Amino acid sequence: MAQGDRMNVARRLRRAGAALALASLPPPAQAADPPPGFVRVGDVAPAIRQDMRYAGARNFTGRPVPGYGAGQCWLREDAARALAAAQDEAHGLGFDLVVFDCYRPLRAVEAFVAWSKSPDETTKREHYPHVEKRNLFAEGYIALKSAHSTGLAVDVGVVGWDFGAPFDYFDRRSWTLAPVSAEAHANRERLVALMARHGFENFSREWWHFSLAGATDARSYDAPIE
Repeated sequence: MAQGDRMNVARRLRRAGAALALASLPPPAQAADPPPGFVRVGDVAPAIRQDMRYAGARNFTGRPVPGYGAGQCWLREDAARALAAAQDEAHGLGFDLVVFDCYRPLRAVEAFVAWSKSPDETTKREHYPHVEKRNLFAEGYIALKSAHSTGLAVDVGVVGWDFGAPFDYFDRRSWTLAPVSAEAHANRERLVALMARHGFENFSREWWHFSLAGATDARSYDAPIE
């Protein structure tokens, strides 16, 4: 074989080897899809502000929570459509909604349980100053089985409104009917009434927590939010 032919064969072999190496590489990472029947709220209600606390460190654990790889609000489609209708009404009345938590992967609930058993109390002053950490589940401030994992629950407030207690403040002051200022009390009443008109029920110990009433097939999921 002539030298030129040998060089051509070598080049072809190198190209074939490179192609084989590329073919053996894993496919590029894809963003995780929501569970079946879920949607990204940003796709159906882009005007809702998303302040997803568990995707960062600004929450009662003091760190990003497992399962929250992105600060996105996912909900089951029926809940998302109902929330979008609530936002449309709110905007027509001159205000806008903000969400703090939506779908919650099961691994996040497990992380909450693990956190409750740890000695770390760096967030006590900000989030649970009057409750013993070990009692947060027993007193109903954190759930062992959360409706959030079904995509039918949402933690929501109103941009710029005073509700008398911040999100995830584990204290009687956060109870919806707790004694707070007249302004905060009125704001809570307006939010509860708005959400009720669109099919949501409030959890009496958290002014911010709402679940879609009457929904069926409430399955829990562990798909990470990516």
